[in-house]
Formats: sequence, structure tokens, C-alpha cells
Amino acid sequence: MGRLFGTDGVRGLANVTLTPELAMAVAGAAVQVLASAPSAGSAPAGPAVVRPVRPLAVVGRDPRASGEMLEAAVIAGLTSHGADVLRVGVLPTPAIAFLTGAYGADLGVMLSASHNPMPDNGIKLFSAGGHKLGDATEDLIEAAVLEGPPERRPSGADVGRVRDAADALELYLGSLINGSDEPPLTGLTVVVDCAHGAASTAAPLLYERAGARVIAIAADPDGLNINDGVGSTHLEGLRAAVLEHGADLGIAHDGDADRCLAVDATGEVVDGDQILALCALALHARSELTGSTVVATVMSNIGFHQAMRAAGIAVVLTPVGDRYVLEALRERGLSLGGEQSGHVVFATRSTTGDGLLTALTMLRAMAASGRSLRELASVVQRSPQILLNVRVHEKDRVLASPEVRAALEEAERELGDTGRVLLRPSGTEALFRVMVEAPTQDDADRVAHRLAEIVAAV
Repeated sequence: MGRLFGTDGVRGLANVTLTPELAMAVAGAAVQVLASAPSAGSAPAGPAVVRPVRPLAVVGRDPRASGEMLEAAVIAGLTSHGADVLRVGVLPTPAIAFLTGAYGADLGVMLSASHNPMPDNGIKLFSAGGHKLGDATEDLIEAAVLEGPPERRPSGADVGRVRDAADALELYLGSLINGSDEPPLTGLTVVVDCAHGAASTAAPLLYERAGARVIAIAADPDGLNINDGVGSTHLEGLRAAVLEHGADLGIAHDGDADRCLAVDATGEVVDGDQILALCALALHARSELTGSTVVATVMSNIGFHQAMRAAGIAVVLTPVGDRYVLEALRERGLSLGGEQSGHVVFATRSTTGDGLLTALTMLRAMAASGRSLRELASVVQRSPQILLNVRVHEKDRVLASPEVRAALEEAERELGDTGRVLLRPSGTEALFRVMVEAPTQDDADRVAHRLAEIVAAV
């Protein structure tokens, strides 16, 4: 089999490529690799949880229908390998990361395919403390999956037990809103598009408790409607709702709410580069931006770099993927990083991208400055850019294609110093991303579509 893990966990078509059998095997392997018996003196940072000598795992999911099936399989895999389970139900991915640390668990499991269509699902794993896994750890888990279960597994009283954590949502929301001296959001009206996903309860509650007037849309998950024409990849409905209600802004989460995009009061989209920039400036003004440096990916717009340079903020670049942003933050001891797609990581507040924390920071920046989102976002003057998703049969064949390589070199020669081209495979889908920046939108569109045609033909 190919590498089991993509850029964000194990993902596939539920009950076809991501089967209950695979989910059970991954969960069991995760216990073998990640879990170790806690010492007698260990205790969770959150509420009192009675700890036996067995490992502890936190399990959550988004509301897609297949999550019910895969949750059962994951819990079976964990308990059959001797781990106790705290089941937290439908919560955002960053909540699972937080709760893994708050409950003192050995690992966390989130079942979600993020922004992917409903038929897909995924398994995201966190180590103790709520940290995403590195490649080496993922390789160990994959090797354990291929090797199969151990010859002897726990039985009798040694089989893991399952409990529901009724306080999980309140713990997570409290971690975001408590202890802040930021001004309340009184007077702000926000529309939040929950993508019929994991944030459908948590996000409206958070923004209301922070003081905003909240209008929630796409917040009625039925297991089948997640990401269906809504959320951060479909902003049309949010734009319309912001204009209809005369709101100050709109916030769009994806299916598992580890990211957000926004819409200003005029209906204009505010992308991840602009959100990252305004968050960087807000932290910089409070002397909370470590090293006066922010981490971004190679996809970030030229306008973002110009805005950071003007503010005296350095930029560290990584490959695309929030895991690479996280690695750079940890290695360099920095406090803020993010992606154009809306993943933003506040390293002193969270171990992973958190769309709710990002939105709350953005709202608080508006409240503290008295300025509109349009004004705050205008610091980034975006260069014309286009991103095309090209469906392919074999990503490796595209990477090795001399025709694609020649077309890429031709595009780079044509643009020279006036733009740039980025061609990369998706880490989660059978897609290639074609991104082009150019002096005009027409130039960007022309070059990108020419490249996309060649990629699609391979």
C-alpha cells in the first residue's frame, strides 16, 4: 500500500477506502505507538478524571453520517488495545487537540474530512498534549497497521472502558474566552456560516458569549449536508446573509472548524493572508508577536509580504500544509503562523489551527481599534492571483511529466520577476493545485489555465 497518511491524517471515501476495519487498525496501532502507561502521580490539567493504569484517548468527530460508524470502529480499536476512551461527541478539531491536553490523555482522535464532501471522512491523530504527529511517528503507526494486531491483546478487566465527557464543550469554550482583558464585542453583528459541521453549536455560542450579536447560518447538521454548498469553500450564501442583515462581518468555518475565512460588511471576501496579517499586526502592537516574525506558506500573496515588510515583521516561509507551519513555529519558538486557506495557528494559545480562536481574535481586533474589517484587511493589497484545482489520475505521473516541467519553465520565463507560479499535488485528494500570480488578472488566468490543461492531459 502507499503511504497511509496524507498531509492531514488518514483520509478517504468512507466505507470504501476508509473502512471500519482500517479505522480500527489505525486506532489500535496508535495506542501501540503513542500510548504509555501514566505515572502514578500524573493528573489532567482539566477537570478531575479518574485514571486507571491504562492509557487514555479522547475521541471526537464532525457530524457527517459515516462518523458514527467510524467512531464505533475507532473506539473498538482503542479499547481492544487496552486504552480507555473519553468520547466527546461532535466538536471542532481544535477542541479535540485542546482536550487531549486538558484531560491529560495519551492521544486524541478526530474523525473528520474537514472541507471534503460528505461521503469522505478522515482520521486525525494527536499525541499527548494535543500535538499533530510528525512523519516519523506516522510511519511507525503505519508499520504497526501493516504488521497487524499483537498476538495477545487485553481481556477481562484489562479491556479499555468508554465514558462520555459531558463537560468537553464548556471546557473548550472556556479556554478561548476566559482570562482575556480584550474588550467585549458589544455592538458587533456577525453572521457565522458553520458549514453544517462541527462548529454548529460551538461557534455561535462562543461569539455570543464574547458579546457579539450572532446570526448563525448552515448550523443544522443532519449528517448528510456538511460542506454542501456552504462553509469556507462556498462563500456566496455568507456574502448574501451579511448584506441582508447589515452585519459588520461574516465568518465561514470549514467542516471541522480548524480554519476560517471572512466577509466584510460590503460582501468582499477577506482571505487567509489578510486575516493572518491583521492578527500579526494585532499581536505585534501588544508585543506578543515573538521575534516580530510570522510564519506563512509559499502560497501567501505578494501583497502579504509587502504588508509585513512595511510593519517591520519578518516572514518565514514553509511548504503548504498547516503541519509545516506548526513545525516552523515549534522549531523557531514563534507565536503566529498560517495559510492562505484560513488555517491560523496561535502557538501560545493552541497546538493546532483553530478557526474559532482566529475569528475571535479578528473580532477583538475590530472592537479594540473601532475599525471595520474592511479597514483592517486593507493592509494587504493582493496581487492578482488564481488557484485552479485540476483532477488527475496519478499525481506521481504528473510530477514526473517532462511536458508539465517544460510548461512550468515556460510560464516562469514569461512572468519573470513580475509574478510567480506554484504547481503542487494535493495532500488529501486526487488533485493538482495550479497557482499563478501576475501583474493583471487576465495574465494570471491565461497562464494558469494553460498549465492546467497540460496537467489534466497527463
